[in-house]
Amino acid sequence: MSRLERITSDPNICHGQPTVRGLRYPVEMLLNLLASGMTTEEILADYPDLEADDVFAALEYGALTAGAR
Repeated sequence: MSRLERITSDPNICHGQPTVRGLRYPVEMLLNLLASGMTTEEILADYPDLEADDVFAALEYGALTAGAR
């Protein structure tokens, strides 16, 4: 099940960076939080307007773009 529909890009939000559901949470920020060792639960506690599927969507997006050339 893909969650990529949660990833949006709007030139008026975060300078067009991919974000989650049009909110001001760039995918890059979420990936950095995960890479630093934060758990999904910790991220959700710190950012209550995010949902678990948002974090998984960011991971899916990151995985897809990591192989892009």
